[in-house]
Amino acid sequence: MFINHGKIETSAALLILLTLVTIGIGGIVQAVPLFTVESTIEPVEGVRPYTPLELYGRNIYTREGCYTCHSQMVRPFVDEVERYGHFSLAAESQYDHPFLWGSKRTGPDLARVGARYSNAWHEAHLINPRDLLPSSIMPPYAFLRLRELKTDDIGDHMRTLRLLGTPYTDAQIGNAQADILAQARPDEHDTESFLERWGKAPLGRFTTQDHFVSEMDALIAYLQVLGTMADLSTYDPATMSQQQ
Repeated sequence: MFINHGKIETSAALLILLTLVTIGIGGIVQAVPLFTVESTIEPVEGVRPYTPLELYGRNIYTREGCYTCHSQMVRPFVDEVERYGHFSLAAESQYDHPFLWGSKRTGPDLARVGARYSNAWHEAHLINPRDLLPSSIMPPYAFLRLRELKTDDIGDHMRTLRLLGTPYTDAQIGNAQADILAQARPDEHDTESFLERWGKAPLGRFTTQDHFVSEMDALIAYLQVLGTMADLSTYDPATMSQQQ
């Protein structure tokens, strides 16, 4: 079998050709089965696109590089599930552009951080992490509380995401500005219409900032929704695979 192996090793052209053939075969083996399934994303009840406020929060999270120290991917290993909760499902990040799974955990995984801590805890933690976790090396983000959230481009942003497959409706896009206020200031604005458009979503004053909706309000709204959309009580891997 290996009698002519020396010819392969001494011929650059032959080695390149056989390498390409091997890669091609491997690619075909991986790609062809995908054409036999309707979708590689399992349907999970409760998963929805981000609200306008959550969407801005995600943009701020990305802008500040939070994903470089925090992952958003609970792997299906016993130790990770015991620490962080149910392993991550593909459906939970189907509306993420780009994905923020991360590859490093300087801090804990945040895939299921939503509703785990109060809004006040998040605000204090962002202002000065060491007030709550003395050993933390996370930098402070107090300045986010002083920055008013700029929302004039939200309609364009949502329409662009709709082109990429996010199912935002005309009503959700048209009421985006009002929905930001309703989610961040539910005691002052119409939340009934907001909940009709978005279903289950975290409501409340996310910070103690009274003068305007801040970038910190948006960031906390995003953190509070992470891992809370999917109804994991109805998720059955066996049933989902049969449906596909």
